[in-house]
Amino acid sequence: MKEKVRERYGAIADRLNPAEIQSVIEIQGSSDSGCCGPVGCAPTEGQGELYQVADGVSCCSPTDTAAASLAEALYGQDDLVDLPETVTGISLGCGNPTAIAGLQPGETVLDLGSGGGIDCFLSAKAVGPTGYVIGVDMTDSMLNVANQNKAKMGITNVEFRKGEIEDLPVDSDSVDVIISNCVINLSPDKDAVFREAFRVLKPGGRFTVSDMVTEGEFPEQLRQNINAWAGCITGALDQTIYLGKLRAAGFADVEVTSRQSYGIENLDSLDADSREALTKDVDWETVPDDVRLFSAHVVAIKR
Repeated sequence: MKEKVRERYGAIADRLNPAEIQSVIEIQGSSDSGCCGPVGCAPTEGQGELYQVADGVSCCSPTDTAAASLAEALYGQDDLVDLPETVTGISLGCGNPTAIAGLQPGETVLDLGSGGGIDCFLSAKAVGPTGYVIGVDMTDSMLNVANQNKAKMGITNVEFRKGEIEDLPVDSDSVDVIISNCVINLSPDKDAVFREAFRVLKPGGRFTVSDMVTEGEFPEQLRQNINAWAGCITGALDQTIYLGKLRAAGFADVEVTSRQSYGIENLDSLDADSREALTKDVDWETVPDDVRLFSAHVVAIKR
């Protein structure tokens, strides 16, 4: 699974390198399709309320045009105003973890699976020149894009490191806040991810992520499908299991503060490339009616 994920997001980074993103954005401006169009990730009225529900599908696997507009759907205009389109055009998340992190000047932030860097750059602004942000990603192409964006913006308090979130290249007890955006669901060993997150956080440190969770569980046949897993769907854990694993790793005050529903039945809302990738060799008719998929804000504390 991990190699498929690396391959998938490396290919996205190669397509959406900073030199090409502007033309992608111009194309998106003339289209309402894609997973972040009217029935995709765009927040609906009342999204701030607990368990707000909106139809759509996971946006962790957008094509070029979908990636170009995803940031506008997930972040406020005040967040995006200082970011160039080479950053906002490669946003691949399912939420906005910086909105729930409560970042303070001087804090050290770690982003698990930092991608093109959007959440790192937003965090860098929040923690200021006395703070520091570390982004960890396993994909060379994504790290290249992120570092190009960092250089373009002249940011000095962000560092991108190559590594895997199951074995973080970060010192123990060194981080104030962990963020992540639609990445942990992709890991085949979430217990290791949560243990590592607990290890690197300082006592009192905060775990604040956006991730995909479910109510109910996908059949094993679908969980073994690499396209559905890499598309941020079948790697998602049942919410109760997810929170239980965080507690088992040592975290306290574990909770889901909000979540947004994605209807698997709405695959028709996807653009053709994403729909083909997520339906290849997948019999969605085998999904039980009571299985539901959500993008959730999950928080926890290291006591």
